[in-house]
Amino acid sequence: MGPPAIISSPALVSALLAFTVAQVAKVFTHWHTTGKLDYGRLVGSGGMPSSHTALVVGLTTSVGLKESLDSSIFAMCLVFSLVVMYDATGVRLHAGRQAEVLNQMIMELPATHPASESRPLRNSLGHTPPEVGVGAIVGLVVGYLHYSIWITQWGP
Repeated sequence: MGPPAIISSPALVSALLAFTVAQVAKVFTHWHTTGKLDYGRLVGSGGMPSSHTALVVGLTTSVGLKESLDSSIFAMCLVFSLVVMYDATGVRLHAGRQAEVLNQMIMELPATHPASESRPLRNSLGHTPPEVGVGAIVGLVVGYLHYSIWITQWGP
């Protein structure tokens, strides 16, 4: 007997597991670097490792193992993964850095300035290359292990 219909796609489950592992890991990497246990990291973006990268690489790994590395669907997943990783280290990282500068500028405004009451911009948007690299490793390992266990339990 196979798995319940809601989780009948090993690729989807691999992707979601990789995302979850990465998000949980963020709590501990944040604790390791700051000494503060912040469960808000479970739902936050940015930080080590990149959960979006883990998600797409987990999906890509599982699809590659199931459909083969020369399939069109694997190629699409791979391109999608590369776009997500590029975006995380490019546009989103720089937007986060700009938010840091803008927040600092707003803090230095006189209290009478209209913009001084602005809420701070979120600056944890993107990832450094090491954060994306670790996210890719998480996705690869989780995707491979999950797919291997899936095949052992329920077959292809």
